[in-house]
Amino acid sequence: MKEKKQLMLVCLASLLMILLSGCVPGDGSYTDENRAGFFWGIWHGWLAPVSLIMGIFNNQLRVYETLNTGWWYDLGFYMAIISGFGSLSFFRKKETKKNY
Repeated sequence: MKEKKQLMLVCLASLLMILLSGCVPGDGSYTDENRAGFFWGIWHGWLAPVSLIMGIFNNQLRVYETLNTGWWYDLGFYMAIISGFGSLSFFRKKETKKNY
């Protein structure tokens, strides 16, 4: 039962990442007038692993959006990268306290 639940979670996460990969950096949706800001930096940081894999197959895609607002985009991007992409804590085992 536990294996079935884990497989379902992996399939759901994969489907979600595929659907959301339309917002990867470097896809040409930003211009000099419309630059990526802080919240797009967070989003692109979360999608960095997906962007990296997609960049292998498409040379136009990048992990980092070059048309950004500067320091604020960088802050959001690195906050998302450092936070562990928000999903790593789901797979850690919780420690149980022993009563001696």
